[in-house]
Amino acid sequence: MFELTSLWQIILLKTFFAFCMVSVVMGIAAYSVLAERKVSSWIQGRIGPNRTTLPIIGSIPMIGPFLTRLGVFQPVADGLKFLFKEEPVPKHVNKFYYNLAPVVAMVPALTTMAVLPFGQIKDSVSSEYVPLILANVDIGILFLFAISSLGVYGIVLGAWASNNKYSFMGGIRSSAQMISYELSLGLAALPVLMWANPPGADGGMSLINVVESQQTIWNIFWQPLSALLFLVAIFAETNRAPFDMPESETDLVGGFHTEYGAFKFGMFFVAEYAHIVLGSAVFTLLFLGGWNLAPGFAFPWPSGYIGGVASTLVFLAKTCFLIFFFIWVRWTLPRFRYDQVMKLGWSILLPIAIVNLVLNIAIISVWDLYFAS
Repeated sequence: MFELTSLWQIILLKTFFAFCMVSVVMGIAAYSVLAERKVSSWIQGRIGPNRTTLPIIGSIPMIGPFLTRLGVFQPVADGLKFLFKEEPVPKHVNKFYYNLAPVVAMVPALTTMAVLPFGQIKDSVSSEYVPLILANVDIGILFLFAISSLGVYGIVLGAWASNNKYSFMGGIRSSAQMISYELSLGLAALPVLMWANPPGADGGMSLINVVESQQTIWNIFWQPLSALLFLVAIFAETNRAPFDMPESETDLVGGFHTEYGAFKFGMFFVAEYAHIVLGSAVFTLLFLGGWNLAPGFAFPWPSGYIGGVASTLVFLAKTCFLIFFFIWVRWTLPRFRYDQVMKLGWSILLPIAIVNLVLNIAIISVWDLYFAS
């Protein structure tokens, strides 16, 4: 009876932690939309959202008008607008798959957050650092790549179910782009995993080992080519400009979500930004030292919750900077042509990624042969 009670306690606790993590990711995704609008307006010399307010908070002297000008309440208004708008369902669509597609697009991005470590906490008794992670699995990076790649099925499913030529072409572009750049994405991450998890070491493909290996030097300085390849592939995988071929408003109206509106369109929108948050978090773990404060400076986080909160804030700060970089690039570079996107993926990035992997294998082999012994 005691074991059953303990099992249920563990299940409830893990469920609560999962709910908290999904809530945080959804919140960051929602405010990434606000950041998109504010950063784009600042780049273009505009003001951006500065009208939406809440009656209670907005009436507070100085604080209310300041938060209103920042647009803090705009994501709440946008969410309520998507929730209460009339949902158009065209007669020519396949209704079952049409309704299922936004869910399939959003769920993988939220599921992968379970294997992302976002900080560490020092046990005051054993003085050991315990990673803050929902599910600590040795194949974390493999699980992450496998599940996150399923998001494209939601796009393809919605594009096909819409029974619209613009949507269908957007879905075809999305699947082709995913296949083209996922190869470079995986090959760029392999050298990082090989250096962080040498033969015979525990942890397999653990992201925690990758972060711990960057206490002396971050991988972005140690392996800049892998970092560049991974960053470009992340832009393509998240369908962000200049790789936003599946949407491409100039020639495909709205791409795969042309026939979508109201809450379903909002789910596609949140899924896109959730994938941006995921990509930024993974890049932070692989190349920016995770929760390590600075390159060459392994900061000894204090014991207890203070150290856990501090390490988490460092990780979030790096992730938010990358989200800002995603937005900055979108409003700086023009969209590529479709043939340019395919040529870049197959003729440039993939050969460079293969050569980079082979060179790292050779260096590791020589290192083990002459220096490790």
